[in-house]
Amino acid sequence: MTRKERYEAVLAYFREEMPEVQTELEFGSVFQLLVAVILSAQCTDKRINQVTPELFRHYPDAKTMAKVEAEDVLEYIKSVSYPNSKAEHLVKMARILVERHDGEVPSDMNLLLDLPGVGRKTANVVQSVAFGKSAMAVDTHVFRVSHRLGLVSKKDDTPYKVEQMLVKNIPMEDIPRAHHWLILHGRYVCTSRRPHCEKCGLVSVCPSVCL
Repeated sequence: MTRKERYEAVLAYFREEMPEVQTELEFGSVFQLLVAVILSAQCTDKRINQVTPELFRHYPDAKTMAKVEAEDVLEYIKSVSYPNSKAEHLVKMARILVERHDGEVPSDMNLLLDLPGVGRKTANVVQSVAFGKSAMAVDTHVFRVSHRLGLVSKKDDTPYKVEQMLVKNIPMEDIPRAHHWLILHGRYVCTSRRPHCEKCGLVSVCPSVCL
């Protein structure tokens, strides 16, 4: 099977199985999405969704969060990974949004990357989920599943290389959904330690199924 054929088979499967798909993070605005994605680094969406309701009740937007100190935010995010650094990032990020963007989250990649706590993956998630852009965020799930399914090669050994290969081979209109398809497949089926091949609908095209 050629790589093109594999992409066609994988995408056809996901289009059929998950025609409507979205992030599992809960949020009420673009700012809240950005906060949730920053918090989700090396942490589960389930944990973030337990933390953010109270956080957003006190600081629903950039202007309210920009007025407080990191210690204030820390009180609500203690249970997430790296809470101290994330609290610092969130407050600094909110202040920059207020100072430079009137409290609004920009859609431009470079402007997003200028924000504290925002890397390429986070920026791509915001661009895709909030602004509907064809941006492919590569987290550990997307990276792992892309390799296991043979969508990328061993040479694609960084998240950025995987992102480039996926964007090159997935139709633009599918990219926003494909990000979630690969994440959810990695989260619930093609898991890290023991993939559940017995319940995977992609066994027939997966080159790693016998590993």
